[in-house]
Amino acid sequence: MKRKTARELLADSFRELAQTRAIDKIAVQDIVKNCGYSTATFYRQFKDKYDLIAWDYSRRLSDLMRRLDRDGYGWKEISMDGARFYAQQKDYLANLFLHTSGYDSFVRYMTEIHIHALSESVQKAAGTDQLDEITRMYIGLYCHGTIGLTCMWIMGLYQASSEALSEVYERSLPEPLFHILCEK
Repeated sequence: MKRKTARELLADSFRELAQTRAIDKIAVQDIVKNCGYSTATFYRQFKDKYDLIAWDYSRRLSDLMRRLDRDGYGWKEISMDGARFYAQQKDYLANLFLHTSGYDSFVRYMTEIHIHALSESVQKAAGTDQLDEITRMYIGLYCHGTIGLTCMWIMGLYQASSEALSEVYERSLPEPLFHILCEK
């Protein structure tokens, strides 16, 4: 049995509090009190609650992307799991967007995380350690577009199901990336 790290427990505590409170009303003291840690422990792990949020999001996305190419797990499955993740986290992410002053910086950070994760997947699938400029541009375009769309979906501007969102992710993958990720 794998024991959770202090970082994971602090992130769990924060997400639990965010189910009932606005993010901007949650203090570090609330997070540590909720899980029985000290503020010193928190600050050994994170700079602030926004650092915790970014780490947690990045870790969860990386876990999802690592599944690519394992036991026949392809882009379609990753797209569906991503859409399901956003559906499960919709209230939490909407809370982040609505109750922090850093909506734009969080979206920018989400995009950077996605660009990094997708770049690693493309590099692995292409069997290279460097991507050319054009491929990197396609990755940037795709990630900026899908993150923007996902944020609008989370905020309720689209009423489509997570399955429909997944289909858009899958079908909007630029052709050069599709050839690398899906045609093996």
